[in-house]
Amino acid sequence: MTKLITQRHTHPLIWLAAIFCTVVAIAVIIAGVVIFVGYLAIRPKLPYISITYAHLDRLDYDQTGQFSTQITLEITATDENTKAHARFSALNFLLRFHQVAIAELRAEEFDVVKNSTLKLEYVIQSSSIPLEPRAQDEMETSLRQDKISFQLKGETRTRWNVGPVRSVKFWTHLSCQLDFIPSNGSSISPLCSSKGH
Repeated sequence: MTKLITQRHTHPLIWLAAIFCTVVAIAVIIAGVVIFVGYLAIRPKLPYISITYAHLDRLDYDQTGQFSTQITLEITATDENTKAHARFSALNFLLRFHQVAIAELRAEEFDVVKNSTLKLEYVIQSSSIPLEPRAQDEMETSLRQDKISFQLKGETRTRWNVGPVRSVKFWTHLSCQLDFIPSNGSSISPLCSSKGH
């Protein structure tokens, strides 16, 4: 007695699913190759930020340890790409004197067109701040030496894009020491930049 062997046919839906998955896989591979080739052709550079101007407009300090100041800062966002626009977001910096927070600097999301810069100007006016003894000692030493230092530290997110192609977002960090001559307000700090960090 012989057994009849019946062939089981694959359901058409399974064939459709297999064809669909194959098409999607090929499309993803082609898109990846196009993006990679585009990246090699453009060779985008990371946008960066820098302090391009700083001035101590006013500095008040009394013997009770109360301190207030006004500082003008210019932060420049730079995009050195000749083919890619840059976008900056979540910009947030904190200005301090001897670990005492003076002001927080923020900016809304903004774009910098290819191969250009955008300047952000801040006029920072602090209210009267009581300094603790160690900070008072540092302030008095700074005034005697006619040199005072502030710290500016923070970060922003950057990305570049060419048409519909966009990069992932990168954190760009900036940490600067701002040195001033209190008697005339001029800055003696070198330019500070996040480039290369």
